[in-house]
Amino acid sequence: MEQKRQEPDQGRKESLEEEVVRLLAQRHLTVTTAESCTGGLIAGTLVNAAGASDVLNEGYITYSNEAKERLVGVKHETLEKYGAVSARTAEEMAEGAARAARSDAALSATGIAGPGGGTREKPVGLVYIGCFLSGQTVVKECRFRGNRKENREQTVTAALSMLREALRDRQRACSHPEKEKAGG
Repeated sequence: MEQKRQEPDQGRKESLEEEVVRLLAQRHLTVTTAESCTGGLIAGTLVNAAGASDVLNEGYITYSNEAKERLVGVKHETLEKYGAVSARTAEEMAEGAARAARSDAALSATGIAGPGGGTREKPVGLVYIGCFLSGQTVVKECRFRGNRKENREQTVTAALSMLREALRDRQRACSHPEKEKAGG
């Protein structure tokens, strides 16, 4: 039995991952991920969007410190000094993933999803998200209060939102080159 291809519902609101994939595709950019506490969920969410194969280069699940070092080039000294759950590690993960995959953009996530593993200094729900785009990296500290699944899902939403905003900001800067020149 032949199935007809369904046209997208024109009245349906675009999902976050669909918007991110669309923005990347419009700008001819690629993305990669380096994920610890999310275990591939960011990349998996991007793949929900049609057209993801045009923009998603590859994804790295860097759950262990050894994987963070070997796959995306996190410095051993960084892990020793700041720990796996740190802003510096998230930054190095994002930058290293972009470099390894030769991507224009990268998202990283490292944190403590729970229910165990937390300490007073680094409680359950603490997550650092790195967003690299065209040579600039921003890291955000998040403190989620859900269960393990909820913390992971909230991390995905926060990461994709960061990339969406970075892509929008880049578009605004490109559409106003005089502002960019004045600032830099």
